[in-house]
Amino acid sequence: MDRRSLLKFSLLGATAATIPNVVLASKMAAPAGGIYYTKIAPGRWAKKVGGHFPMVEKISGGKVKVVTGHAMDGYKHYIVKHIVLDKDNNFLAEKMFDPMKDKAPISTFDLGSYKGEIKVLSVCNKHDTWVNSIMV
Repeated sequence: MDRRSLLKFSLLGATAATIPNVVLASKMAAPAGGIYYTKIAPGRWAKKVGGHFPMVEKISGGKVKVVTGHAMDGYKHYIVKHIVLDKDNNFLAEKMFDPMKDKAPISTFDLGSYKGEIKVLSVCNKHDTWVNSIMV
C-alpha cells in the first residue's frame, strides 16, 4: 500500500471512530450495544425486557405516566430514574427514585404544550438503560 492510501485510510478510520454511537443507532429498532436497549433489541438482556422496558401512557392535560415493572430491592437492584427526551434527544424531565422509599418505579411528567415524539428512558442499576417512545 502506498503512503497516500495509508494516510487516506487512516484518516477515514479516525473519523469513523469519532462518530457517536447515538448517531449510528438513531432508530429505535437499531441493534442495542451498550448505550440503550429496547423491546425489539434487548441485546444481552433479552430475558430482562418485562421488568426493564418503560411503559408510557398519555394521560390528560399534556401529561404522561411512566411505569417500569421492576421491583425495588433496596440498593441491590432497582430503577435509578426515568428520563424524558424530546424528538431531538434534548432533556425534558427526569424523576430519580430512592429504592429505600419508592415502592415502585412510577412517574408522571407534565410536558405542557409539547407535541411530538418523546423518548422515555428507564435506568436500572444492573441492567443498563432501556428506551421506549411515544407521540404526544
